[in-house]
Amino acid sequence: MSDWRRELSRATVETARAAIAGTALQTPLVPSPFLSAQAGSDILMKLELAQPVGAFKIRGAANAIAALGEDCPGVTCCSTGNHGRGVAYAAKARGIRAVVCMSELVPQAKVEGIRALGAEVRIVGRSQDEAAEESRRLVEEEGLAEIPPFDDPLVIAGQGTIGLELLETRPDLETLLIPLSGGGLAAGIALAAKALKPSVRVIGISMDRGAAMYESLQAGRNVSVEEVPSLADSLGGGLGAENRLTLDMCRDLLDGAVLVSEEEIYRAMQALYYEDRIVCEGGSAVGAAALLAGKLPRLSRPAAMIVTGRNLDMSVHHDIMAGRSVRLGDLTLEGRPYHA
Repeated sequence: MSDWRRELSRATVETARAAIAGTALQTPLVPSPFLSAQAGSDILMKLELAQPVGAFKIRGAANAIAALGEDCPGVTCCSTGNHGRGVAYAAKARGIRAVVCMSELVPQAKVEGIRALGAEVRIVGRSQDEAAEESRRLVEEEGLAEIPPFDDPLVIAGQGTIGLELLETRPDLETLLIPLSGGGLAAGIALAAKALKPSVRVIGISMDRGAAMYESLQAGRNVSVEEVPSLADSLGGGLGAENRLTLDMCRDLLDGAVLVSEEEIYRAMQALYYEDRIVCEGGSAVGAAALLAGKLPRLSRPAAMIVTGRNLDMSVHHDIMAGRSVRLGDLTLEGRPYHA
C-alpha cells in the first residue's frame, strides 16, 4: 500500500468539507453550450472562480489553518498567487499573521491582491523553489506554521472537496478535466471522485512550458523544470525536492495527462469570455484549450472541467480579448481576433 493511502481517503475529504464550511463555498456547476457543441456531449464547468478569493485554493488553505493549535503565532507559505490568497484570507478570518513568499515571476496583480487581504508578501528569487526556501526559513527562525501549496494531506483533502461536490451533483459524469501543477488539486479531486465512482476518468492538463508534474509522470520520478512566463502562470513551479504525496497520487489516480500550448490557452481564454462570459486566468482555461485543440479522448458522456480562478492581470486579459499580441518573456504570442 502506498504511503498516501495511510493519510488520505474519502473520510479525510469528508472531514475537510466540515472544517471549511462557512469559509469556502460550494461553487456552481454550469453547462457550456458552446463547449458541449464542440465536444458532441455535455460539458459542465465547475466555477471555482466564484470563491471569496477568486480561486479554489481557499479550500486547502482553510482546512490546513483550521487544524492549527490555538497558540499558533501565524502562518507562511510559498505561492504563485492563488494559494497565497487562500492562506491570507483564512489566516485573516482566524486573526493570525500570514506571510506569503513569492518569486519574481508572479504577476503584480496577484501580489497586490494578497496584500489587500492583509498578508505580508516576500518576493524572493525567480522560482517557486527559492520562494519555498524563504518560507522554510520563517518556520525555523520565527516559528510560523507552513501551509504547503499542494504536497500536504490537509491541503489535498481540502481541494478534494471539489470531487465530492462534482459527483454528488452529477453522478453521471464520465470525465473530469483538471488543471495540473503541483498535483494537489488533481490528486484530491481524483481521490474523492473515484471513491464515489471508480469508473470516472480524471485527466490532468498543463501548459507545455515548464510542466513539472507532467514531465515527472512521464519520467517516473521527480523532474526539475525551468520556470518561464506563461499565460498559465498559476500552473508554474516544481514539485519540491522532497515531494511525498502528490507525485505518487497523480501516478496512481490520473487516467492521463495532456499539454496545451500558449496559443491554445490564448484561444480558450477568448472562447470562455465570448461564448460563456467568463473572465478567467490562463491556468483555468487549459481544460477548454485541450478540448478545442482536439487533444482529449472522445467524450461520449458528460464531462466537467474545473475553472480554477480569475486572479489575473486584467490588462493582459483585455489585450487577449482584443486580439492583440502578448509578450511572455522571450515569447511573443501573435494576436488573433476571436472567431468561433
